[in-house]
Amino acid sequence: MELSLRDGENCRYLSFSGRLDASTSPEAEQALRGKLDDCRALLVDLEGLSYISSAGLRVLLVIAKRMQSNRGKLVLCRLRPDVKTIFELSGLTSIFNICDDLQSAENAIC
Repeated sequence: MELSLRDGENCRYLSFSGRLDASTSPEAEQALRGKLDDCRALLVDLEGLSYISSAGLRVLLVIAKRMQSNRGKLVLCRLRPDVKTIFELSGLTSIFNICDDLQSAENAIC
């Protein structure tokens, strides 16, 4: 699993690639610790994510809770079909704002 965090003009961009599962989730949480505390708009690009487990979903839920406490916006985008299916089966599509493409996600967050 790799993650990238960068600041854009109107929001912060977070992207994951590889697998976000029980073995990589602690690393992701550690890498993000304290880096979203001042964030008001976060766009999470999941195009490179090939697999997500319940532990990976938990990481995203923790991020969502942090954004909610910051009174910030969170948008997920570009989920691969198999990853999107996991979100649908877990019922998380009703919790997260999910966009199909980057432009739609940027429009939703601004």
